Amino acid sequence: MSGTWDARYAAEFFGTLILVLFGNGAVANSFLKNTTGNGEPGQSNGGWLFIALGFGFGVMIPAMMFGSISGNHLNPAITIAQAAAGIFPWAQVAPYILWQFAGAMVGQLLVLAIYWPHYKATKDAGLVLGTFSTGDASGSWWNGFVTEMIGTGVLTFGAMGLYRGMFFHQSIDIANIGVGLLIATMVISLGGPTGPALNPARDLGPRLIHALMPVPNKGSSHWEYSWVPVVAPVVGAVIGILIYKGFFGL
Repeated sequence: MSGTWDARYAAEFFGTLILVLFGNGAVANSFLKNTTGNGEPGQSNGGWLFIALGFGFGVMIPAMMFGSISGNHLNPAITIAQAAAGIFPWAQVAPYILWQFAGAMVGQLLVLAIYWPHYKATKDAGLVLGTFSTGDASGSWWNGFVTEMIGTGVLTFGAMGLYRGMFFHQSIDIANIGVGLLIATMVISLGGPTGPALNPARDLGPRLIHALMPVPNKGSSHWEYSWVPVVAPVVGAVIGILIYKGFFGL
């Protein structure tokens, strides 16, 4: 990382904004009524691959833009895990998280503004919430916790390997592309039960917007589940980075 702390905060803000705008924007285009991604009646929508690409590029593009400035965390779980592993200062954890949440909320506000007519046309409150935040398809918070914990652990383990390899034999652009593909693969392979979130800011920030804003046709924000995509990714990220550190060092 080469930027001043103010530049790093800005990078985390704009990077997380782009992540949510591209990721939840893809969900909105796929889920909401009368969008070009949803298709005409009787036609299939953009589907899960559509969403995976949105989140994958939503991480890869900010990584290329801001990775050298802030480290491209975009995720409170990553920030906490790196601090727990001793490679990020604890004193900067709270500011990073604050700007990540601010970016996620602004990104979701942009999604809401862009798709406003389609929110008005979509009567299914579950689909509306799905463009903001995650839930567990089985209705079990325990399954959601396990899914988010394992997923974020694998994500953190994989990302550390990609960026550590950068210092030895590959360019940073290759590492950034790899992280984008890793996110897309996580959504495709492990996203069936919960979405997934893999990121407290990506879930809680938009959920707050869902609760506070006059979103058309919204139902419950399901706060009873909201702690799962906050706590489980942090637990998983810490486990993932410590396993990597134990075997390969940092």
